[in-house]
Amino acid sequence: MVVAVGKDEEKIKESLEEMKGLCKTLGVDVVEWLWQKRAKPDPATYLGKGKLQKLKEIVEFCEADLVVVDDEITPVQSKNMREYLEVEVLDRTQVILEIFARHATSEEGKLQVEMASLLYELPRLVGKGEELSRLGGGIGTRGPGEPLLEVLRRHIKNRITQLRKRLKEIEKEREVQRKQRLEKKIPHVSIVGYTNAGKSTLLKALTESDVYVADKLFATLEPVTRRLKLRSGRVILVSDTVGFIRKLPHTIVSAFKATLEEVKYSDVLIHLVDASDPYVEEKMKASEKVLEEIGADRIPRILVFNKIDLCTENRIETLKWKYPEALFISAEKRIGLDRLLEKLEEVLSQRDVQETIKIPIEKIRLVYTMKDRLEILNEEYRDGYVFVTVKADKDTVELLKGKVTS
Repeated sequence: MVVAVGKDEEKIKESLEEMKGLCKTLGVDVVEWLWQKRAKPDPATYLGKGKLQKLKEIVEFCEADLVVVDDEITPVQSKNMREYLEVEVLDRTQVILEIFARHATSEEGKLQVEMASLLYELPRLVGKGEELSRLGGGIGTRGPGEPLLEVLRRHIKNRITQLRKRLKEIEKEREVQRKQRLEKKIPHVSIVGYTNAGKSTLLKALTESDVYVADKLFATLEPVTRRLKLRSGRVILVSDTVGFIRKLPHTIVSAFKATLEEVKYSDVLIHLVDASDPYVEEKMKASEKVLEEIGADRIPRILVFNKIDLCTENRIETLKWKYPEALFISAEKRIGLDRLLEKLEEVLSQRDVQETIKIPIEKIRLVYTMKDRLEILNEEYRDGYVFVTVKADKDTVELLKGKVTS
């Protein structure tokens, strides 16, 4: 069972469909869903009394053993709902945290998930003292609840401190790697977009590499980077990134901030969108909002609609009319990838300069050691020199000139 509260029926239905996808990723079958039209949730039971009673009847009729709330609920709401419905109750944040926990594979990913879980749990310890005090004590005694609560709170705070320290160390290691990459002047392209838009499939198709792909939300949690050689001979790095989603819990944003912010060091973004999604525009806006929040909204961007093999001609024509600058591809069927690669070359070359360099013939090999970073347009041999016309970013051209004149 999935339940929600809100005023806009269309937005609620859209959000509930997304929650069904999140549940599917966890292997949970959604047998029914219910929503209540109201300005804000009931502070005690989330749903009003009438709807809560209806929910209980549906739960009993369907023999459901889990209720998922499409919002982050308070400990009081969770406790009251569990006691009234007599089934387990999870909220949106808990569902996303569980998905992240299952998909985290690297040390950083696992630490981030653990920290997000602890950040979620810490404020929810308040109010559990009474619950814990039932473990012992008598009339007029305090019982073990309060001291145990303090022990738990202290333990969680200490663990969060440890996690932050280790994540800072990992962040420094990443900064060193980033600095090395920037010094090498290898262009970096990040594929961004809503979760399950097909980012991993596109990375696999472009780079012909072994990348994990699954038709699930948040199948990829840690960024995956692969090398790609363009037709000009230039080598670039292409990264898949963690998917965006609306109502992404604050605890997750906080824990994954460093990972998300890697995007802002990209030279170009491929904003990948699922063209077959009926809620495509809302999800595009959600992705734009995340890019703005992490400071990546001013990076050159290519808008790409994926999964056109799942769309009607009319659907594609409508999107082309609305977004004339966009490209249309099917990463899985490898449709439109050549045009995307051409567009990448075009965007990257906008910052390039073209220059003819006079190089002593004995140093011509230095040009070829840098051929993955520049394009050789012409070579002319004359009087013991080679006049080489190259096209590359300004820093690379200056680096080459420094090497051949030293």
